[in-house]
Amino acid sequence: MPFFSPDPYTNKRYNMQSSYLKKHFGRKTVKISLNGGFTCPNIDGTKGSGGCIYCSSKGSGDFAGDPCMSIAAQFDEGKEKLSGKWGNELFYIPYFQANTNTYAPLDKLKRLYSEALAQENVVGLAVSTRPDCISEETADYLAELSRQTYLTVELGLQTIHDNTAQLINRCHTYKDFLHGYEMLEKRGVNICVHIINGLPFETREMMLETAKELGRLRPHAVKIHLLHVIRGTVLAEMFERNEFAEMDMDSYIETVCDQLEMLHPDTLIERLTGDGDKETLIAPLWSRDKKSVLNGIDKELRRRNSVQGCKYSGNMIV
Repeated sequence: MPFFSPDPYTNKRYNMQSSYLKKHFGRKTVKISLNGGFTCPNIDGTKGSGGCIYCSSKGSGDFAGDPCMSIAAQFDEGKEKLSGKWGNELFYIPYFQANTNTYAPLDKLKRLYSEALAQENVVGLAVSTRPDCISEETADYLAELSRQTYLTVELGLQTIHDNTAQLINRCHTYKDFLHGYEMLEKRGVNICVHIINGLPFETREMMLETAKELGRLRPHAVKIHLLHVIRGTVLAEMFERNEFAEMDMDSYIETVCDQLEMLHPDTLIERLTGDGDKETLIAPLWSRDKKSVLNGIDKELRRRNSVQGCKYSGNMIV
């Protein structure tokens, strides 16, 4: 029998971040995606050009705000959109999402983050970045922020396999990731790690190796993404030349369930699939039915009588 029971409030067999936030803050808490006008070192020529092969022109911030608007104006616009779905009795976490949000001088980071934190009913901050774009000075500042608010630094890993990282033009290694991760971890900063399933030429075993390593690291949170093929990207050109195949839904669901079993039961799950822009998404088209994907994960975990962490190697069940 599993040692970690399903959530009594949601009946989910994994540790949902949304449930954690509601319990922690006492109210529904949602993220508002922002665009701080940052770039990336694999875009501006510092390490490479073109960005990751799957990134849209918006730097994976397709649902973030307009960088021509102030942070306050973007926040208000996002707040208005969310109120139609959830009402106004909410707490908010501004989320710097597009591109690399620590890739700038410290004074710019302080100015933008402070403006976001000053908005009404804000209880935290989320910052998406690359592990190779955190200096000691920036890490010290993030540690200071984490003592003042609920801060999560989201590190893009995608895969532990350096050959894949090179193929997708990450322009950093797994060793680089560990260096950035450890800089934040030793300062007590909450870390959310992003991984992607379905990357070109990765086998299911390789995806599970990535998840097993995250189990070892025990980050505060994890986001599991499905690889989306977006029009206008290098990945789209590869797909159209039949250089790799998209992941089918059944394989994706089974892989995610395997990965959840390997993570530590306390790790928060922020995402189990992604949202592709319907106007530019080429594949997999089944990913548009997000509800079916999430229901499929729930159903498979029930079928297995399985829960997050039941195969975590640090526990007695392996």
